This record gives sequence, structure tokens and C-alpha cells, in this order.
Amino acid sequence: MRKLLLNSTAIATVAALTASVAVADVSISASTEFKYKTRGSLVAANDTTTNTTDSEIVFKFSNKTDSGLTIGYVVELQSDGGDTAIDESSFSISGGFGKVVLGENDGVGDNFGIAAVDLIAEENLDSVKSARVSTNSDIVQGAGDNTKIAYFMPAMGNLTAGVSSYEAGSAAGDTTTFGAAYAMDVDGIDVTIGGASTSTPVANAKNTQSHNVGIKVATMGGDLKMTLSRGSYAAVDENRDANGFAASYKLTSDITVGAYTVNSKDAKDAGEKYEASGVEAQYTIAAGLTAVVSVGNYDYQVGTNADTDMSAVSDNGTSTSVTIKASF
Repeated sequence: MRKLLLNSTAIATVAALTASVAVADVSISASTEFKYKTRGSLVAANDTTTNTTDSEIVFKFSNKTDSGLTIGYVVELQSDGGDTAIDESSFSISGGFGKVVLGENDGVGDNFGIAAVDLIAEENLDSVKSARVSTNSDIVQGAGDNTKIAYFMPAMGNLTAGVSSYEAGSAAGDTTTFGAAYAMDVDGIDVTIGGASTSTPVANAKNTQSHNVGIKVATMGGDLKMTLSRGSYAAVDENRDANGFAASYKLTSDITVGAYTVNSKDAKDAGEKYEASGVEAQYTIAAGLTAVVSVGNYDYQVGTNADTDMSAVSDNGTSTSVTIKASF
């Protein structure tokens, strides 16, 4: 009888402890891709054929407190070219006041800025031998994944907005980013206007700044999508502008085709410009398994003044890639 009583007491105690401890919801997802890419150009050193992989595992934890707050934690484990590392790690607190995100994550520009090539699964925007020209119209994120604090306000109708801040330890290097988006329905057409701006002070020099604004349109039940965007980047001896346009169309439940074009120039480097365009086809082989074939052309013209990256050379060419992507 005593043994039975002790066992019953132990079970009751464990049940009480379990009831008082919050149990988090946990989800694990993963994605991986293998890419075969070949590139031909006017510069022999740029003619390459490569095989690359890109994989990521995402762990998400979520718990709701008795007071109604939702606490979340996200860890992204990434593998690129054989190197494995924690890509991003942050936790969040959300409620009626909005959402606060603390940790190693992108600035809010990643949530609100609209780049034309966001519609494209595998664009071929080949890098050029110059760090002085933009290759897309997205915002140039300041502070990368460095530890920062971000705040997302509660949606006000169709308007969403946020701000993030990175403290570098001194005024020079601190990065502040703002972003906002407005979504609306115009006679059955979904329209989203978004933009972002980031600024980083530089000691005794011009602040490093980047801005982006874009519009995304979806019609025909979402089968036809288009994006138009403009981005800029300004720093010491840099004044870049870039424009982009992209469109995608879902031909069937398994096939989606897309096309894009990007052009940019640097007003500080006379004559320097970059242009790229391409097409792609996505084919869903099975649930969670997709093949993407992409063909892109690019043309880079080196600048002629003293600010130009003197190691750069003019080049143009074509890239073709086949990518197999899996998600879990």
C-alpha cells in the first residue's frame, strides 16, 4: 500500500511539473541544391565550368506564455562549398506591440526591400572583376548578420514597417535600417509597394548609404507576377544606381518560366556600367524536388577615370546553369 501511495505521489508530482513547464513547438526544415554551371566570355580566365552545392537546415522553436507573448528562436545551419557554420541565430518576442528580434540576423531591409530578381529562382548575375559596380537593384545590407536589434510594428491595415540597429561600439560603423511595405488589391490585382534604406557613418568621410524601392504585381490568380525595382549605393568615391525588371508565369502546375533584366552604372566612375538579362524554366519533378534551367547574358564596361578599379577589365559573356533543388 505504501509503495502504491509513493508511486501515485511521484506520478502526480511529475504531472504537476509537466503542466507548469511550457512545452515549445519545434519544427525542422531543410533545403539543398546542386548546381552545374558553365560560363563563356571574352576573358579566357572567366571561362569556367563548376559544380557547387548549397544546403541549409533551419531549427525553429516557439512558445506562448501565460501572458500571451510568443517567444521564438531560430537557428540556421548552412553549408557552402564544404564549409559548415551557423548562418543566423536569433530569438524574438511578439505580442500586441509588434515583434522584437534580437540576435544575428539581416537588417529589416531584407523584409521590405523589393529586388526585381526576387522572382527568379536561379538568376545568372555573374560577378565582374570590380567591386565598384552593382549587379542587382536590391538594397546593399549594412552590418550583414552581425548581432542587432530589430522591431516590426503591428500591421496598420495594409501597411507594415520595421527598423533595425547594429551597434559597432563607436559612432563610426553603427548601422540603422528602415523598411516599409504597403499591399493592396486593385480590381483583383495584388499590388505591393516596398522599400528600404540603410545608413552607416564612416569616420571623417561620407556615410555609406543604400536605398531600394520596388513594386510587385500579381494577377491571373497569381500565375503572372512582375517586379520593377530601383536601388542605389553611395559611399566614398561611389554613387551607383541600378534598375531591374522581372516577370514569371506559371504555365502549368509543374512548369514556371521567368525572365529578367538588370542594368547599373556608377556616376563616380565615368563610363562604367553593367547589364545582364536572362531566362529560366522551373520544373517540379515531384513534391519538394525541382529542376531549374537558366541562361543569362552579361556585359560589363570598365570605367575610364582614376576612381575606376584598375584591376577590372571589360567583359561580356553567357552563363548556363542546371540546378536540382530539394526541400524537406
